[in-house]
Amino acid sequence: MPLTPHAKALLQIHFCVLLWGFTAILGKLITLAALPLVWWRMLVVAAALLLFPRVWRGLRAMPLRLMAGYAGIGVLVSLHWLTFYAAIKLANASVGALCIAIAPVFLAVIEPWITRRRFDARELLMGIGVVPGVALVLGGIPGDMYLGLAVGVLSALFVAIFGALNKRMVEHADPLTVTFVELGAGTLFLTLLAPALPHHGPLLPIPDLHDTILLLILSLGCTLLPFAVALVALRRLSAFVVQMTTNLEPVYAIVLAIVLLGEQRELDSLFYLGVAIVLGTVFAHPWITRERPSLPPAEILGTSEAKNLGDTAGTDPVAARD
Repeated sequence: MPLTPHAKALLQIHFCVLLWGFTAILGKLITLAALPLVWWRMLVVAAALLLFPRVWRGLRAMPLRLMAGYAGIGVLVSLHWLTFYAAIKLANASVGALCIAIAPVFLAVIEPWITRRRFDARELLMGIGVVPGVALVLGGIPGDMYLGLAVGVLSALFVAIFGALNKRMVEHADPLTVTFVELGAGTLFLTLLAPALPHHGPLLPIPDLHDTILLLILSLGCTLLPFAVALVALRRLSAFVVQMTTNLEPVYAIVLAIVLLGEQRELDSLFYLGVAIVLGTVFAHPWITRERPSLPPAEILGTSEAKNLGDTAGTDPVAARD
């Protein structure tokens, strides 16, 4: 029996979330430090996007002022990825995945200021709700992972800021072109930042064969491929279904970290209880605030590890197609 278009789209978005869940795992397996890892990832994705003629057309049509705005967001993207992978290097993939889950909490507070919409006091419940979870997480990880957790929380803050900015600038340009500008600007920013950061050996080392293969999987298989598939799937799914599905990203990542990396041996049961509370709060958020969130900007799908940044302020025309 052939799948209905809706069922096919649902399978597609779950496939994307599974691929996104691998980003934390690959970040742990790649031996490069966080900065060269992110630099190579951004460079590979940006170079691959230049193969699309629509990107060139979009660049020619984009005003310089708008391009500068997206380039500024690209700097935040680079800082988000840099701190995300630094958190994984300093702690582990499970801690990095937890920080993905925290990003919507920051967005609920930051977005009203940036998008100039009225603050909904009910969104404050989301921030309060994760506090016990984070407290349990602190009690469930070794002390030498605290710095990694702190850096990961900073990564969640960065993704919330640029996610809100992308929402404010959404629909001003083609998503592929915007993603190229943001990642291209991020690559340039990290090139300039590299000499200022502590390092051993070359600033931006050339990866060996092992890291090259994993970087290509990360850049093409876990970034560009799900970006393209998700853009197709979003045409058939409601915003609510998309948000609930993408909320599963840290769940997939933590399960993969247990299966592939055995990270449950490094973490106490309190960590997983804390993660459950954080995820429960994130899943409950759309029910507490609005019935119908809007779809996240397409750029989030290509530039953020936290894809579950749907706006709860209103509805989206696509939401009616469920």
